[in-house]
Amino acid sequence: MGATASCKKTSGSGYPEHDDPSYRKCQELKMERWIQMHYQIKQREQALAIAHHRELFYWLSGFYLSAVYGCASYYQRVRRVSALAPLLPLTFVVGYYTDWAYGSKMHRIQAEANMIMEHEQELLHWPGGLPTVAGIDEARVETEMEKKMHPHHM
Repeated sequence: MGATASCKKTSGSGYPEHDDPSYRKCQELKMERWIQMHYQIKQREQALAIAHHRELFYWLSGFYLSAVYGCASYYQRVRRVSALAPLLPLTFVVGYYTDWAYGSKMHRIQAEANMIMEHEQELLHWPGGLPTVAGIDEARVETEMEKKMHPHHM
């Protein structure tokens, strides 16, 4: 709260002094904190996603081992290779989640994302471009008008 209170330095007109070095420094500090906060949130979301894939991997591995045991015992009785057929797709699924949970899949995804950002910028443009303040205000006014005209629909 102390850092925020010191940022509210104003000139005689009641508005912040944008040319004041202490005001600029305070704004930079706010921006750095905001960036750091969002970076830490993204790190936590990634850690949660990896933990989710590891948990799913444990369940799939248990199912896979049960299927291997079941298919192998059935194969022993019937002596047909088709008894082992269910293991083929399950092997790919378990391999995929093994790579997610403990492999380098996350690194490969990040490397590919960096390549796209460096060499394929045109893929990153939003449809319709960046939202503008005027466009946001227009949508807000339209929503308010819709609420007034049709209050039972909202």
